[in-house]
Amino acid sequence: MTQYIINTVKVNVATTTVKLDPNTQRHNVKTSGSSSNGSAQQNKDLVIFDGECNFCQSQIRLIRRLDLGGQKLEYRSLHEPSVSDEFPELDLDALMRAMHIVDRNSQIHIGSDAVKYLARRLPLLWIFVPLLHLPGTGPLWKWMYQFIAKNRYRLAGKKCDTGSCHLD
Repeated sequence: MTQYIINTVKVNVATTTVKLDPNTQRHNVKTSGSSSNGSAQQNKDLVIFDGECNFCQSQIRLIRRLDLGGQKLEYRSLHEPSVSDEFPELDLDALMRAMHIVDRNSQIHIGSDAVKYLARRLPLLWIFVPLLHLPGTGPLWKWMYQFIAKNRYRLAGKKCDTGSCHLD
């Protein structure tokens, strides 16, 4: 697997390096020194989503129910200041285009790859894993995810007019 360094950022006393695998749309975030990433400390994956999107909010509510006992995932709207503070290497435009998951190993899963990751991570979704990983279906899942993400406000509207939004 070839990885490319696309950004190195100085964060407080820590150095953050982001590597992009061009084949999987996955980023690897390496932080040396002190880290404020609560998800790594709690051994949970962090789901970063559009908190102003009604469709996204409903999907997060569903995922919360599927995460039995709330043991595996935590959630944060991309509009919360803590996201840009903790992950300055994540581009706001990219976050607006797709859900991002920062896993326990600091790898970032984006869009349809994030959906596939959730299916593997949550036992109640394991039934969908074979379908999501059928050989040759990757481009179809990416296209479907991008189509829904691009039209999400038209599908279900926008929750907030100003400021940042939080889950109900």
